[in-house]
Amino acid sequence: MAHRKLSHEGTLVLDSEGLSKLLDDDETVVALVMEARSRGMEVVICAPAVIEAVHARTNRARPDRVLSGLRVVPVGEEEARAASSLLMEAGSHGHEYAIDAAVAATALRQQRPVAVLTSDIDDVAKLCGTRIRLIAV
Repeated sequence: MAHRKLSHEGTLVLDSEGLSKLLDDDETVVALVMEARSRGMEVVICAPAVIEAVHARTNRARPDRVLSGLRVVPVGEEEARAASSLLMEAGSHGHEYAIDAAVAATALRQQRPVAVLTSDIDDVAKLCGTRIRLIAV
C-alpha cells in the first residue's frame, strides 16, 4: 500500500463505495484504511454515505463494528448549504450528485492533508478541484 503515498496525519474520507468495500473486507480498502491509521490519519465518512452503503445483504452487525472505528460526520443545515454551494459552483444539481456533494463538503472541512477514497473520481474532482487528493476505489 505504500505506493499510494498517504500523508502522515491528516484525514482519509470514505465515500459510500469505500465504506461498502470496507464492509465487504475488500483487501485493498482494508489495507488502505489500516495504512491511514498507522500514519496517524483520522478516517471519516459523512452520514449520508452510510445510508447509501448499507443494504439488505449487509450483515447487520458488521456496520456497527466498522463504523465504531470511523468518525461519522453528521450533515446538518450548515453542511447541506456547503454541499449545495459546491454543486452550484460545479454546475450540477439533483439527487444523482447529492451524496457526492456531501462527501466533498465533508472532505473540505477536515484536517489537511485530505485524501478521499471514492468511486466517483470525476464527480468529486468537479466539486473539490485540487484541494484534496482523490484515490480511486
